[in-house]
Amino acid sequence: MNRLFIYSFSLFALLLTTGCGADYLDINDNPNVATRPPLDGLMAGTSLETATNLQTVSNGHAGYFVQYLASPNVGSSTDTYDRVQNQGAWGSLYDTMTDIYDLIRFGEEEGLTRHVAIGKVLMAINLGQVVDNWGAAPYSDAFTGSTLRPTYDSAEDLYQTIFNLLTEAIELMPAAVDAPEVGEGSDFIYNGDLDQWTRAAYSLRARYLNHLSETGQYDAQAVLSAVDNGFTGNDDNAAATAFVNRNPWAQVAVANAGLVLGGWLSEQFIDATNGVTYGEEDPRLPLITNRTVDSTFVGTPNGAGRQGNGTETTEAYLIPTSIISSDNSPLYIITYAELKFIEAEAALAAGDQERADTAFRMGIRADMMEFELADSVITNYLAATYGEDAVTVDDIFREKYVALFLNPETWVDARRYDYGYADFELPQRAALQEFPRRVLYPSTETNRNAENVPDVTMLTPIFWDM
Repeated sequence: MNRLFIYSFSLFALLLTTGCGADYLDINDNPNVATRPPLDGLMAGTSLETATNLQTVSNGHAGYFVQYLASPNVGSSTDTYDRVQNQGAWGSLYDTMTDIYDLIRFGEEEGLTRHVAIGKVLMAINLGQVVDNWGAAPYSDAFTGSTLRPTYDSAEDLYQTIFNLLTEAIELMPAAVDAPEVGEGSDFIYNGDLDQWTRAAYSLRARYLNHLSETGQYDAQAVLSAVDNGFTGNDDNAAATAFVNRNPWAQVAVANAGLVLGGWLSEQFIDATNGVTYGEEDPRLPLITNRTVDSTFVGTPNGAGRQGNGTETTEAYLIPTSIISSDNSPLYIITYAELKFIEAEAALAAGDQERADTAFRMGIRADMMEFELADSVITNYLAATYGEDAVTVDDIFREKYVALFLNPETWVDARRYDYGYADFELPQRAALQEFPRRVLYPSTETNRNAENVPDVTMLTPIFWDM
């Protein structure tokens, strides 16, 4: 939306200052310039940007709020919840949605049904990030250029829009088979594979239906129905694996190695996986981060800043050789493992303990397989940690927290779970007395569109956070 505002404002100012009619402005038209961008180019840009937008949300605030990450600086504003906006993520999401809007409308005009169907799924993903982080937001009149101050749709209405987009995409997929194909290399997620996009749309539907778990709208059977049509294995995972330079988490790791500090791992996440909190070391941890000079894993307490003196490795960071943060590591949007945890939670709510138990263990196994852990290692972990015990809600949120490492979806879970993770505490020097429920609207909105921006604080819940 920032780009739309700047363009519209500049054009408006030009009209005022020239006082001339449209005929005068025609002298600036270049007949050799295309009137619309190539749709494969829009597909390439928006598919990659959709994945990187999730990283921008996580690295900007969500990863700190769920204490995956911690700042090496004492009292960092993001660590301590001090009026966090993440204006960069807001701008990136709206830039991407503006391009997706064009992808959909031009695709409809040209009969490119594949592009349209995929565009609707991409729009749902980006819009979901806006709602789950900020709440009410511009959408209905945000992309048409008809107003400089777009109205804010309610978060509830935007969720219905998300469901509508996914339903429309699913319904378009069969007809899209006969439409012109997406250009080779233009879709950075599934390379135009409609079967996988269909499964992704159902999996996303399950995710957003499950977000309603604390509301009267929750329907566990509807969640399970969506799951049944969703991913069937890790090969279906929605992720970008090709980047302009490198995976953006790898860029964080490279920058940190060059002392542009970032990507420090929180004490909370490290203790949840190194044996301090639960008694056993998670076999995924050595594949995520480094050991210290003492051959242990040590995290940084949120709000407290670095604990070492900077002359030796005394804390855990994202590293360029990690399975999460190497140059070509997958940048996940939604995974089969996440879907299995969603299934386990919904099955418990529906009273189907057996299905919950099976889905839960499949979720752990699926994520560990992405780490290429041996089957014997996975089996031993499941046996030692859970045995034949019936799965509980606490078990689901514990394992999902690790499996979704660095995915901003975990902040939705944290709020639905009332931050109930074991030993989860407010950061040192916290600016709030409670855990945050949203981020603030960016100053670009409060300065330019104040009459429409809702009056909220970081403790104002999103509608699904009861």
